[in-house]
Amino acid sequence: MPLSIFGFQALWSPFFIITILFMTVLYFLITIKWRKDFKNSEPLTVKQAVYFIISMILLYIVKGSPIDLLAHIMFTYHMVQMSILLIIMTPLLMLSIPNWLWEATLNLPVIKPIFRFFTKPVLSVVLFNVAFSFYHIPFIFDAIKMSEAAHGGYTMLLFILAVFMWWPLINTLPNYPQLSGLKRVGYLFASAILLTPACGILIFAGKPLYETYSNGALWLKAMALCVPSDTLAGLNLSGPELFSKLPVVEDQQLGAIVMKLVQEVIYGFVLARIFYAWFKKDQQEAEAFTEKALMSSKPQPTK
Repeated sequence: MPLSIFGFQALWSPFFIITILFMTVLYFLITIKWRKDFKNSEPLTVKQAVYFIISMILLYIVKGSPIDLLAHIMFTYHMVQMSILLIIMTPLLMLSIPNWLWEATLNLPVIKPIFRFFTKPVLSVVLFNVAFSFYHIPFIFDAIKMSEAAHGGYTMLLFILAVFMWWPLINTLPNYPQLSGLKRVGYLFASAILLTPACGILIFAGKPLYETYSNGALWLKAMALCVPSDTLAGLNLSGPELFSKLPVVEDQQLGAIVMKLVQEVIYGFVLARIFYAWFKKDQQEAEAFTEKALMSSKPQPTK
C-alpha cells in the first residue's frame, strides 16, 4: 500500500519546514548580523555555515520527510531516525556553533553549572547510553510512542544528552576541560560498549518486543502522532504489514543492526580524525625538536 494515502501533511510536514527555515534565518542573523553584540566574536567560517546547513537538512529528513512516517511503521526506520539525529546531526550542529557563541550561552548563570556537571566525561557517556537503552525497554517504548507529549519530550531529552555526550570530544573552549588523545579513544570505546547490550537484545530476540509495531490497534494509536486524526479515521488499516513485507522480528533485528553499524562507522571516522591529529602533532613536535637540535649544533661565531 502506498504511503501517499496518508496525505501531503503527514509525508512532508510543511509546518516543520517553516520551523527549519526560522532556525536557519535566526542562526545567520546571530552569527553574521548580530555577532558584534557578542564579546570576542569572530566572522562565521564557511565550514561552520556548511555544517549548520547540513544539520538542518538532516533534521528535516529525519523529522519532517517520509522517514518520520516510516519510523512509525517500521522499527528499522525508527533506528535510522535515531542514529542520524543523535550520532550524525548532533555533532554537526555543535560544530557549526562558533566558540564565542558557545561562551555567551554557557556563561549564562543557570546554564553554566548544569552544563559543567553533565558534560563530565564519565557521567555524560553513561547518561546518554543508559537513557537510549531505557527508551527501548518494550513497555516504556510503547508508552512513549502512544503519547505525543512523552514522545516529543523524550526525543528532546535524548538530544540534550547527546549534546552532553559529544561535548568532551568536540569542545575547544579553553575554560572547559579537554580530553587528551588517548582519553578520547577510551571515551569512544566506552560509548560503543555501553550501547551494545541494548542492540544485542534486539538482534537476538526471537519474538516481537514492541506492541506498537506488532499490535494493529496500538500501532494505529501510535500513528496518530504523525498522521492527522481526520485522515487516519478515513483509512481502513489493520497494521504495519500493509506497508512492509519484512516480518516484525526481522524488522526489529535490522533496526538494531542499523543503529550499531551507524555508530561504529561514525565512531570509526572520529577515531581516524583523533589518530590523524595525534600523528600530526607528533610530527610537528619532532620537526621542532630536530630544528632546535640542528641550530644548537651549528658552530657559534667567534668574537
